Amino acid sequence: MSEESGTVNTALLVLEDGRVFEGTAFGAVGETFGEMVFNTGMTGYQETLTDPSYHRQIVAMTAPHIGNTGVNDEDPESGKVWVAGYVVREPSRIRSNWRSTKSLDDYLSEQGVVGIAMPGTRALTRHLRERGAMRAGIFSGTALAGTGADPARADVEELVERVRRSPGMEGADLAKEVSTGEPYVVKATGERRFTVAAVDLGIKAMTPERMAERGCEVHVLPATATAEDILAIEPDGVFFSNGPGDPATADYAVEALRGVLDSGRPFFGICFGNQILGRALGLGTYKLRYGHRGVNQPVQDRRTGKVEISAHNHGFAVRAPLDGPFDTPYGRAEVSHVNLNDGCVEGLRLLDYPGFSVQYHPEAAAGPHDAAYLFDEFCELMERAGGARPETTSETGEKGA
Repeated sequence: MSEESGTVNTALLVLEDGRVFEGTAFGAVGETFGEMVFNTGMTGYQETLTDPSYHRQIVAMTAPHIGNTGVNDEDPESGKVWVAGYVVREPSRIRSNWRSTKSLDDYLSEQGVVGIAMPGTRALTRHLRERGAMRAGIFSGTALAGTGADPARADVEELVERVRRSPGMEGADLAKEVSTGEPYVVKATGERRFTVAAVDLGIKAMTPERMAERGCEVHVLPATATAEDILAIEPDGVFFSNGPGDPATADYAVEALRGVLDSGRPFFGICFGNQILGRALGLGTYKLRYGHRGVNQPVQDRRTGKVEISAHNHGFAVRAPLDGPFDTPYGRAEVSHVNLNDGCVEGLRLLDYPGFSVQYHPEAAAGPHDAAYLFDEFCELMERAGGARPETTSETGEKGA
C-alpha cells in the first residue's frame, strides 16, 4: 500500500449521493473523479485497467483479492491505464507469477492512477445495483481537506459537492479521446486472406490480433475516419470496435458506418460498434442502470439457443424489438443475442445485408473463449462476398494482393 512518512495513507471514496467509504490509499496518492462502476471478473485485472472503454470510470473489483500475479508486459490491451480510479478490497501483499515484472501497486503509482483499498466493496456493489452507476471521487494525501490524513477532519460535504460538479457519462463523447491519432496496420499471421478496415473507437490490442490469426490484414483507423477514408483502403470487410462514452454523441461514427453500409461491404461491430450499428439502423440507445462489466455474463444466441459465457464492458445498450425481424433502411434486421440476466439486447444481425454486431467482447481478453466463433463468421461473410484472396508475389519480389 502507498505510504507517506512511514504511515499508511487514509483514503475516502465519495459518491455523488453522499455515501462515503473509508479505506487506505492504493496506487497513486491524490484525487480523481469518474463514473463509479463495478467489475465482476475474478481474473484479468490488467486487461481491465488498460481497456480504453473504462476511460473516465472508477472501477471497483468485486473479487476480494486483487494483484496476486502482479503485472506483465504481455497482457496490456493498450499503451496505458485508462481507468480514472481503482477500488479493491484487499490488495495482494506479494506477487507470484513467472511473467510478473512489477506489483500492481507500483504499476498504478507509475501511471498516476489513484486507488483505494477498503473493506466495503460488497456494500459498494449492492449500493450501485440499487441506486445505479453514479459519479464518484477518490481522495487521499493532501487531497483530503484538513490534515491530509484524518478523515474525521476532512470536509466531506465539500468533497461531495466537488464530485457532483464533475462530468457525468451521459452526453460524453469519449471515443475520440482514446482512439489512435494515426492509422496503423496489424499484419496477418501467415497468408493474408482478407483486408479489414477497423475503426478504433477504443479498440483493445487483442481484437486485431484475433483477426490477424485468421489471415486478416487489419488497417486500424482513427475514430473520426469517414466512409471515404475507410473505403479508400478497399477493404474486404469493415470492423467498428468497442469504446467509451455515450453512443448518442458519436454522430461522426454513425455517418461513417452508413456510408460503409451503402457500399455493401461486410460489417462486424462489437460493444460501442454494436451501438453505432443500432443508431445507423435508426434504433435508439439508452443508459443501463449499472451496466455489464466482467467476464461471466450469460448471453443466448437466439438462432441456436446456445448460451455463451462472455466478457462485457458497457453502460449503454441498444433498444430494439425482441419479437422478430424489423425493417431498417438496409433491409430486415433482428436481435441475434440477449443477456439472460436482464434481457438486454446483446447483438444485431442484418438479414438482407452481410453485417452483424454484438454488445460483448469476443476477443476474450480477459475472458472465456465461447464467442471466438464470431471472428470466423466475419471471415465467412467476407469470403462469401468474394473478398478472400491469397497473397501473391510480383516480379520484383514484393507481396501484394
